[in-house]
Amino acid sequence: MRNPRNIVKPLAIGAPTPPLEIPVRPSRMIHFFDPSNERMAIKVPDIAKKVDILLGNLEDAIEVKNKAAAREGFVKIANATDFGSTQLWTRVNSLDSPWFLDDVMTIMAEAGDKLDVLMVPKVEGPWDIHYVDQLLAQLEAKHGVQKPILVHAILETALGVANVEEIAKASPRMQGMSLGPADLAASRRMKTTRVGGGHPGYLVREDPPGGDVDAPRAIAQQDLWHYTMARMVDACAATGILPFYGPFGDIKDAVACEDQFRNAFLMGCVGAWSLHPGQIDIARRVFSPPPDEVAWAVRVIDEMGDGSGTVMIDGKMQDDATVKQCKVMVELAKLIAERDEDMAKAYGMA
Repeated sequence: MRNPRNIVKPLAIGAPTPPLEIPVRPSRMIHFFDPSNERMAIKVPDIAKKVDILLGNLEDAIEVKNKAAAREGFVKIANATDFGSTQLWTRVNSLDSPWFLDDVMTIMAEAGDKLDVLMVPKVEGPWDIHYVDQLLAQLEAKHGVQKPILVHAILETALGVANVEEIAKASPRMQGMSLGPADLAASRRMKTTRVGGGHPGYLVREDPPGGDVDAPRAIAQQDLWHYTMARMVDACAATGILPFYGPFGDIKDAVACEDQFRNAFLMGCVGAWSLHPGQIDIARRVFSPPPDEVAWAVRVIDEMGDGSGTVMIDGKMQDDATVKQCKVMVELAKLIAERDEDMAKAYGMA
């Protein structure tokens, strides 16, 4: 048992105090880049101006021979770049890998004050977060890091999904979670090789019209990830942290990518991963509330006054519950308008 009064006390002498609340900032896309790729590194300052979160990837997609170069490249880029209001994250290697400790210890020692969030892959239970929590506190204290580094967990194993609520509340450092569909599919022995998105074999078909099984019937492709995403969103909402959709692997299929991102947005996710520059604008568009809905939300809030009772607006009943929904929409639009000039104009907030 842990004393609840100690939950926001530093876990190491001299470490910064963990946050009571996770700051809500525009987080429409987590854009991944390979720090070992020099051509990509040159583009980082320009990309940082276009995205809400920039993440240096040290794990999957980085060849073993390039692990050290990616780590060193991330430190160099972190210290050489002014990120402005863009968040800087890194995804370290998994806890069971031979690179995890070197990743965390090097980054905390050489670029700890530039880092906002440490993304941890393949989190399976609260014990993983407890270990990272204690380690970060020790390294913050050792290297004089002034702000607490937050932790973002990736759900990509069946055990992690089974423990999602315990993971969400494991530490005040928890910033959020992402759905990792590829590794999760392997962990569950799902029969798909796709990275996110739907599958043409996962569908429902209407009953045969008039009992004629040979007649044409409407079919609808289903979402393989709906259950997991719903559990993740609930766990995050219940603990005050932020849910994200993960990668959509078919880079050329922008239409399906947008559909999947929009599903996640409607269900409560605040953003998604972008693995290619072409996905940045998709995430920016999808995870920014539509201007017409923001205008409607502003109208409802204005007409509801103190938010109590009910009013009829254009034949639709509005009450305290709908005001709460509208406030979520408007508050997000205001945050986005502060860093996105185009969206500020679209919302009439310029």
